[in-house]
Amino acid sequence: MKHLLTAVIAATFATAATAQDGELDKVVMGTNWLAQGGHGGFYQALADGTYEDYGLDVEIMMGGPQMNNRPMLAAGRLDFLMAGNLLLSFDNVRNDIPTTVVAAFFQKDPQALMAHAGQYEDFEALTEAPTVLISKDGQFSFWQWLTSAKGFRDEQLRPYGYNLAQFLGDEAMVQQAYATAEPIYAGAEGAEVDVFLLADQGWNTYSTTIETRAELVENDPDLVQRFINASIEGWYNFLYGDRTAAYEAIMEANPDMTVAKLEKEMAQFQKLEIIDSGNALEKGIGAMSEERIAAFHDLAVEAGIIEAGEVDLSKVATTQFVNKGHGLEIKQRLMSN
Repeated sequence: MKHLLTAVIAATFATAATAQDGELDKVVMGTNWLAQGGHGGFYQALADGTYEDYGLDVEIMMGGPQMNNRPMLAAGRLDFLMAGNLLLSFDNVRNDIPTTVVAAFFQKDPQALMAHAGQYEDFEALTEAPTVLISKDGQFSFWQWLTSAKGFRDEQLRPYGYNLAQFLGDEAMVQQAYATAEPIYAGAEGAEVDVFLLADQGWNTYSTTIETRAELVENDPDLVQRFINASIEGWYNFLYGDRTAAYEAIMEANPDMTVAKLEKEMAQFQKLEIIDSGNALEKGIGAMSEERIAAFHDLAVEAGIIEAGEVDLSKVATTQFVNKGHGLEIKQRLMSN
């Protein structure tokens, strides 16, 4: 596998403008939670030397329950930040925080609703559930869309405290879920569940976006491009190649992870077509479109999540570093072996 990775890197070397003579450029990237399969492409690029081949010395700084990485980007302590979805980026623009989105590694947001298997015929039937557990953050974001556009009612709402005990004890209960996490945890407790991905119902935000400071885009676009290109290659190698080195790096960073847990998580990503789907199929992983960003902005306005005129969409994201088909040859090569 090492020889294959070397060959792939060599094949793309000329167009990628990768390794630099002299010292590597130090880059710090912050994640949005503890190391997990959903961060795998970045750990892959770190573990297999792709970042180094692009002239980068990358440090991945984990987020987590005791670590809020978000303010560290604007403060200059991070160079890149893995964000959740576009609402956070809208909020930055609204508050004159000079950051911008430069790639979207998930074409679908993994946010979902989860029910006990067979209790509800389809997504629409969830509107009749007596109780829906939603976190505080969810209540001020996707729940507003669910009530304004999908027929859910505030009478159903109860707070979700990120503990499965309530859900496991009530067959009629519905709760929010990260589609690659809570369903696996419920299964480990013996509960079969149905997962309803909000993205499949019209919640059209990108997810696992990468933000950087606007001044870095303006003053050092080469560094931004190298980081994005290397990360894209990391994701293709992680999805379609040997994940062993990335798994080891993830488990070293987060000892609660195991190979079995990571394999289950990645099976969910593939089943739900979270990453390599939509525009990414032709334009490459990381792809974004201005039209889709505008469409999600309109959804958020119509749902009352943000107010019209608050967000200058020209400052939310730039597509100058993606949509080039970068890495598609890696996928083709790995899938043909």
